[in-house]
Amino acid sequence: MKLGLVLSAPTIAEQVRFAVRAEDAGFDSVWTIEFFNQHGFVRLAAVAGATQRVRVGTAIAYAFMRTPVLAATGAMDIDEISGGRMVLGLGSGTRNMNQKWYSIPFESPPAPRIREAVALIRATFEASGGGGLSFEGEHYQVSNPTFQRAGAVRETIPIYVAAVNRGMIRAAAAVGDGLVGHPVYTRRYIREVVNPEIEGTRCELAPYVVCSIAEDREVARREARAQIAFYYTTRLYHSILDVHGWREMGETIAGAFRQLDLEGMSEAVSDELLDEIAVTGTPDEARDRLANWEGLTEQVLLYPPTVGTRPERVRENLDAMIDTFGRT
Repeated sequence: MKLGLVLSAPTIAEQVRFAVRAEDAGFDSVWTIEFFNQHGFVRLAAVAGATQRVRVGTAIAYAFMRTPVLAATGAMDIDEISGGRMVLGLGSGTRNMNQKWYSIPFESPPAPRIREAVALIRATFEASGGGGLSFEGEHYQVSNPTFQRAGAVRETIPIYVAAVNRGMIRAAAAVGDGLVGHPVYTRRYIREVVNPEIEGTRCELAPYVVCSIAEDREVARREARAQIAFYYTTRLYHSILDVHGWREMGETIAGAFRQLDLEGMSEAVSDELLDEIAVTGTPDEARDRLANWEGLTEQVLLYPPTVGTRPERVRENLDAMIDTFGRT
């Protein structure tokens, strides 16, 4: 199973440092995230310039807050910087993210638009050799007869699509080289919902796996529990709980959030749910727990909790993850 590391350290310099450490430790890939206060492409370019071998990817960059052509050219820039190691991970974001953070209209369902965005990105890759770029779709229309891009390292770049519910999972299976699994995927959800949809396609699963390692196992479990509770304040993700018959747990978490009861949110995450999602505990316990993903996926993206976690503890956890799972 190939291991990726999600670079959740706060600053660019720290993300570069952990990327170099992960590369030296034999990790297969490192990934930047995108949020309202950080740009996934800019940070990944810094990581690409500082590393030599490890695959570099966005997990994820927002698909609709930038045009597909900008996503494609940004990916080609980073692919050039990295010497052909780029993976372009894209996601729709939620309605609130699009509308409230970026003032971008959100069309529901997002799956048809993400399919078309990926098609335009692939057309942009193909046009880099010259001959212009022309695209006519329902959501995107581009006419640029002078389009070309010198210095493209590869004819195409892998595109991963983030997905939670079946519509986006099917979109990823149809048009993506990979599917970035949400941090609240349970193993049962992967086994019963996700993998049957992507079986027989070129799309490979790359799930986030919440990971918290500490000598005090209760500290590690508390951090992971808070991260999971944060995500389940969003009812869009409760469909994952339905597979287990745990919808009521999601409603309890969402209700506690409405009351700003942060402790109650975390306490509502059962041990069963925590162990279905996260890798936690001491280094030895974490190694044992990661083995539970064998057979479900050929790669995991290890993701340190950040919700309610001090920056120094996030850094400590990233170091612990590299030390625990490094292979060289």
